[in-house]
Amino acid sequence: MVTTISENYHMPVMVDEVMKGLAIVPTGHYADLTFGGGGHGRRIVESLSSGYLFAFDKDPEAAKMALLFRGKPFTFIRTSFRFVKEFINFYGIRQLDGLLADLGTSSHQIDTPERGFSTRFDGVLDMRMDPNVAHSAQRVVNTYSVEQLAYILHFYGEVVRSTAIAKAIIKARNRAPIATTYQLKAIIEPFAPKLKVNQYLAKVFQAFRIEVNDELGALERLLKHSVELIKPKGRLAIIAYHSLEDRFIKNFFNTGNVLGQVQKDAYGNLVRPFVPLQKKPFLPSIEEVGRNSRARSARLRVAVRVA
Repeated sequence: MVTTISENYHMPVMVDEVMKGLAIVPTGHYADLTFGGGGHGRRIVESLSSGYLFAFDKDPEAAKMALLFRGKPFTFIRTSFRFVKEFINFYGIRQLDGLLADLGTSSHQIDTPERGFSTRFDGVLDMRMDPNVAHSAQRVVNTYSVEQLAYILHFYGEVVRSTAIAKAIIKARNRAPIATTYQLKAIIEPFAPKLKVNQYLAKVFQAFRIEVNDELGALERLLKHSVELIKPKGRLAIIAYHSLEDRFIKNFFNTGNVLGQVQKDAYGNLVRPFVPLQKKPFLPSIEEVGRNSRARSARLRVAVRVA
């Protein structure tokens, strides 16, 4: 039984930077779209007076952590953040003062072998953030074509020799279904550079995780909906952990679309719904990376809704 907000569940990244970026209005309405272990959510709630926090997460383990917020100005909604607009409207809120998304996986998910996220443990090849959906990593590696597998590895993981790995996966599954993380790992390892085996494996697992959970599709939907969700001068803060996500966010903040296509009005002024708080992303401190090595790839970008 969960009794505390545990950093063993998930150590929140750049909490101080997030709070600075969101510039919490004590009477405001906020949404934490990736509640996880409640680390960021706790700090937001503690900063509110008559304000309110809506938290989203599709992982059932996160729902258990949310029980610790009973009595707080807080509502937990167990669903993907792709539905944030619908639920915020359902609760009678027209627009938010701020919105936070900490993308990627939680430490708890990675460290739970049966969830299948990590190369460090042998377990069922799963990778679903919501265990109730049918689409798992096992389904992806055992049913996708060589072209589909190569595309995922190349574009979602930026994996070198993606086509060769895809062919190796097809060859292996023709002998027997690929059911565990270690089976997949054994197929991939021969392609990995000798001095960067762990990094290479992590990229492959990342690529399949993104596909399983449609992470880029959910992010693009969120960015589009944020224009309506956040009130003028409100703030949008997003933490990304790989270049694809960060590129989407950077492009959207700078141009108003994930492709980075510049649009100007009749007077030559840049048309965009948000203005970046700063040109470069916030990065974790050396001290934080020392405490939490998983923070090393984090990039926090914050933007202000145009009035």
